[in-house]
Amino acid sequence: MESNQSITEFIIVGFSNISSYHPLLFTLLLLLYFVIIIGNAVISFLILCDPHLHLPMYFFICTLSILEMVVTAVYPTLFAIVLEGKARISFSSCLLQMYIFHSLVITENYLLSIMAYDRYVAICNSLRYHAIMTSKFCKALVSGCWLFGFMTPLLLLILVSRMPFCGSKEIHHLFCDSSPLLTLACADNSLNVIVDLAISSLTIIVTSIFILMTYTKILVAIMKMRTAEERRKAFSTCASHLIVVLVFYGSVAFMYIQLQISYSPAYDLATAIHHSLLTPLFSPIIYSLRSKEIKNSLKKYFKPKRIFNRNVHVATVLVVRTKPAP
Repeated sequence: MESNQSITEFIIVGFSNISSYHPLLFTLLLLLYFVIIIGNAVISFLILCDPHLHLPMYFFICTLSILEMVVTAVYPTLFAIVLEGKARISFSSCLLQMYIFHSLVITENYLLSIMAYDRYVAICNSLRYHAIMTSKFCKALVSGCWLFGFMTPLLLLILVSRMPFCGSKEIHHLFCDSSPLLTLACADNSLNVIVDLAISSLTIIVTSIFILMTYTKILVAIMKMRTAEERRKAFSTCASHLIVVLVFYGSVAFMYIQLQISYSPAYDLATAIHHSLLTPLFSPIIYSLRSKEIKNSLKKYFKPKRIFNRNVHVATVLVVRTKPAP
């Protein structure tokens, strides 16, 4: 049996069937890339700089925005695919890209779970919220998300790295991912497929069940509130996170929970576009539109009239001071 060193690089051909649309795709991808980076960077900047946003909920949102920006690390491959129709990547770089993407997706799973817990404490245990969600505890939760997020797919990385790849070098995907990569192995990959499915499925199932149970308790607490105004305010604090959860788990479910016997490159490609592009795009838009505090902070730091009014005020003062006395 040949070792995996018989193939030193792979060729990613995600858009090979639509070469005539490459200029349009590149323009669209570049636009989405800048919107994702700028949108999440603005959210992170506002939360870090505005003291009114130094709260646990916004600390988690800031972490989520940073995470979404890091996910775009796969974009250099996408640009090369769109411009040239394909992208060459070394075997080690391919494994690293697969590992990082899996780790970031799993980290986001954990982060969305602790954000749901934060909303649960805020609504169901509001009197002790600040005593429970301390700065130290929040930092420990986020650190745990990153730590376990990068530890979870280590076994899959080790198993894939030991697989022999001695046949086709073409990966029909947007980047190196486990599912399309394992289809190129020239040996029995049943164990790898089981590990891949187990890691993805268990992570999604455990976190989604936790979030579902958390929001069930939140809903029960909201329904017990006395006035409609109290219920509206309580629900509005959860709406943004709930929308992001639905978008994220909707794309992840289609991307990772699929039987290998029915694996389709075109299907996997479509779900990869959904998760790697649309989810990071929607998160800053949802939070900026739904959060009154973030919208106020946006007006505070980025309102053009602020500079204009200051200049007008200075000019008026100068005119008054230079005006001769009657």
